[in-house]
Amino acid sequence: MKKVTDQNLALDVLSGTCLRGYLDNTTYSDLIQLFGEPTFNEPSGDDKIQREWVVEHEGNYFTIYDWKTYDLNYTMNKLNEFNVGGKINAMNFIDAVQKAKASL
Repeated sequence: MKKVTDQNLALDVLSGTCLRGYLDNTTYSDLIQLFGEPTFNEPSGDDKIQREWVVEHEGNYFTIYDWKTYDLNYTMNKLNEFNVGGKINAMNFIDAVQKAKASL
């Protein structure tokens, strides 16, 4: 798994993604430890997403994001379920993230 740092590439690979699952019992701090700072560190234009990581896994791209918290403080300190988006089934990616998180 590798976080996408180039925001232009991230925007390209985001096109056509949709909700594919959830990272349960996962905090902002967990994601920072796994992937570093989010790919997108500013709220979306409509404020529905406060922070978003774009991650390449086994040749596919996935997004990890908060959805409609409308509150950065909540996202960073209280949220414990993040949405996972992608173009394909995300179960292998979700499992890989959960395994990596368990080894922190």
